[in-house]
Amino acid sequence: MATLTRADKYDQGKALRSQTGRSSHGNWSPVANRVDPLARLQQSDRDRLTHLLPIKYGRMVESPFAYFRGSAGVMAADLASTPVSGINAMLCGDAHLCNFGVFASPERNLIFDINDFDEVYPGPWEWDVKRLAASAVLAGRSNGCKDSDNRDLAETVGRAYQKAMQYFDDHTTLEMWYYHIDAEYVLDLFKDASSKRGHKTAREMVKKARQRTQAQTLEKLTTQQDGQRRFISEPPLLVPLSAAGADAEFLGDFGLSPDALRAAIESNWHDYLASLSKEQQFLLSRYRIVDGALRVGGIGSVGTRCLIVLLAGQSEDDAIVLQLKEASASVLEPCLPAHTYETHAERVVTGQSLMQAVSDIFLGWHRSLPTGVDYYWRQLKDMKGSVEIEDLDAKGLETYLELCGWTLARAHARTGDAATTLGYIGKNDKFAQAIAKFAIAYADQTERDYEQLAQAIKSGKIAAEPGI
Repeated sequence: MATLTRADKYDQGKALRSQTGRSSHGNWSPVANRVDPLARLQQSDRDRLTHLLPIKYGRMVESPFAYFRGSAGVMAADLASTPVSGINAMLCGDAHLCNFGVFASPERNLIFDINDFDEVYPGPWEWDVKRLAASAVLAGRSNGCKDSDNRDLAETVGRAYQKAMQYFDDHTTLEMWYYHIDAEYVLDLFKDASSKRGHKTAREMVKKARQRTQAQTLEKLTTQQDGQRRFISEPPLLVPLSAAGADAEFLGDFGLSPDALRAAIESNWHDYLASLSKEQQFLLSRYRIVDGALRVGGIGSVGTRCLIVLLAGQSEDDAIVLQLKEASASVLEPCLPAHTYETHAERVVTGQSLMQAVSDIFLGWHRSLPTGVDYYWRQLKDMKGSVEIEDLDAKGLETYLELCGWTLARAHARTGDAATTLGYIGKNDKFAQAIAKFAIAYADQTERDYEQLAQAIKSGKIAAEPGI
């Protein structure tokens, strides 16, 4: 069977415009039978840790942008009724602009990339682009940018994505696969193309990432007790398993007692190791588990089961912290054909490995035998940093979104097809303009949904604990 040339694939993508015009992606209005967004959010809470849900809603009600970050499932359902190009790739599923940042490669270089894959799933590439563009408008509004600037920010996402797809179409498969964006390029880009304020914010991101070593993580999260390093206790955000009497209230929703949960982690350790390469298995054989804790972070993730484990090596300062994070069904799953992965955790790990230029060497998974819950593992805070979005002015946001749009296109080019996608997008601004039109309309919808949540919290219908 003959392999299609780039020109053939480009023509195939171009032909798809006759089925779904590029301008049609700008249309947005809620369907008549749209599920109430609060009902959808609460439906997703059913399998979460109930004592943490007020923290989740307390964080979501801070602003429309914060609400957007915690409501990926609402947008996924809304996207299901929008036109699609007919071209698929692996989707991040939650591609808002706070889910990009820098982290360390195995060679200890700082890389800029997507950094959240809880919702990763194969589907229409434009869904990720639309979510990123809508987040751009909401972030711009939150930062006090003018309406014209916010439209430009959304168009920037579409144009950067288009430009990047052209770049990857012009390069070989291996060149595309090896391509990555390092921190020095990020700093140079902000220095040359952004404002002074934007450049300062980018420098702070890189500076903080370089300081977030394992040594700093250990200093922040652990203490010495009876000659042993143990996690500190800061309930409800950090609850060590070693304090059995104190943590029963917080760990009851796991479906296991604290003692049983500790035993389960020890037992599932071997299943996690089996998901790694022989090289990583050998490396981790030099460590032993000495403590564990419940840890809360993020916005949309609050309420899912998230643990950290402390691994001790051969000396007092030889220790690392790994995170176990619950992997449940992607919010995209009800809207798209079924995936072929055996577990949700395997889907997350595989999707991340495919979409990122480089990934954490400790990235793996297991299914908890006592509860049937899937978990994926990774190193905690390994030189990770993100831009403080609220510190960016319009020019800084524009530069940052160019970077995010380019990064997203590289992930889609790796897992989809650059030539076909480029053929569909074309060489003019029609697609970018449609994306901006959609982003403005969907940001308006998000603000209406946010007000509904704010009223529900005010009336006492939904419990919220702000400021945690």
